[in-house]
Amino acid sequence: MGIGSDIGKALMTQAPNLAPGAAVSLLRSILGFAIDGAPNLPGARKAAAKTLRRKGDVENSVKYLVNEHIAMAGAQGFASNLGGLITMAISIPANISGVAIVQTRMVASIAHLRGYDLDDPRVRAAVMTCLLGESEVQGLIEKKDLPSSPMGIATAPMNDPDLERTVALRLLNVLIGQSAGKQLPLLIGKKIPVLGGGIGATTDSFTTWNVSKYARAQFPTRRPR
Repeated sequence: MGIGSDIGKALMTQAPNLAPGAAVSLLRSILGFAIDGAPNLPGARKAAAKTLRRKGDVENSVKYLVNEHIAMAGAQGFASNLGGLITMAISIPANISGVAIVQTRMVASIAHLRGYDLDDPRVRAAVMTCLLGESEVQGLIEKKDLPSSPMGIATAPMNDPDLERTVALRLLNVLIGQSAGKQLPLLIGKKIPVLGGGIGATTDSFTTWNVSKYARAQFPTRRPR
């Protein structure tokens, strides 16, 4: 929880009045932890490569990693929401960033397995855009705040330097909104600590499943058949 707690505290304390540059910095931190890894968290490339060696097939590896990350999201959601009302002040920030890191790592693993270059800024922007979810992305496209879907962003002829800022600000809003949506049932559930953990695990698993479904559609394979 160390990584999640640090980023989560920054999100919760800075997000309401966050400057665009700071939002981009936080987004890059999440991307860095998820794609490049940390001492206690192998990055998306290593996770994908290890799974591919074990499974021997790209799509079986994608399926395995999706299920693994859904379980991880549920586990971290459960852990961060246990403990009753007394721990709420520290558990919610850790939960926000924990989910973001798990989901980013999952989407980046899917993209890597299907032949996308995770060093490409267009692909990185597409990875983070997937976390917004299909309905949010569609709404932004209709308002012309986004040029295209994650698929279009990843394969665009040129990188849009303003895109990172747009995605960063919208993603923080989504993360904060998801947390706010969980607070009422958690306030009720945390009167019985294990019930609170169950609500957190279910919510985080479901949102991660939704992100995985969207990401699998947005990153079709570029590997030769």
